[in-house]
Amino acid sequence: MTADVKTSIAARAAQELQSGEIVNLGIGIPNLIPGLLGDRMDVFLQTENGLLGVGPRPSENERDPDLIDAAKQPVTALPGAAYFDSAQSFAMIRGGHVDVAVLGALQVSISGDIANWAVPGKDVLGVGGAMDLVVGARRVIVTMTATSSKGEPKLVSECTYPLTARSAADVVITELSVFRLRDGALVLIELLGDATVDDVRAVTGTPFDIDLEDRRAA
Repeated sequence: MTADVKTSIAARAAQELQSGEIVNLGIGIPNLIPGLLGDRMDVFLQTENGLLGVGPRPSENERDPDLIDAAKQPVTALPGAAYFDSAQSFAMIRGGHVDVAVLGALQVSISGDIANWAVPGKDVLGVGGAMDLVVGARRVIVTMTATSSKGEPKLVSECTYPLTARSAADVVITELSVFRLRDGALVLIELLGDATVDDVRAVTGTPFDIDLEDRRAA
């Protein structure tokens, strides 16, 4: 996956964020979002290791070794940012005080099941906070490429990897398309770049509905 592909997915995900929302960003593509919000000061980014008010990545000269996100990457803190410990952070998450979680996935099913923490037969480094986030956040946005490194569809009828949560995804954004999970159905609502519906069908492992008139944020 090229940097341009990652950035395009993250930029589209940033468009889903609404004024006043508290947003947790997962490792990988979601971590590009702070640098894509421009001068928007009305979205409050949270990292579960203890910061609300995450800003863009710092330059080499601006790095503070005490300011890192959950992926151990350097971050900046915006004016008015709040610091807290992990216990308070997860109390926010589990208590339903995080509006949006943006995270990657290995697979998403037609019913919104998410698998993003383990590949069978490979070492598991740890679950992390994803299980808490996908059930605690009010809205879950998945950012991922349409296929795996082996060319296998990541949008599937049923997940074959261990589940993070059932029926948790609300929006799925790939380099080709935007899907919404609506009333138990997977609905294609936007094509990205030069992609066609046939392009999306070719890399999607499950049937889906089409409503290209619906481009509204959830």
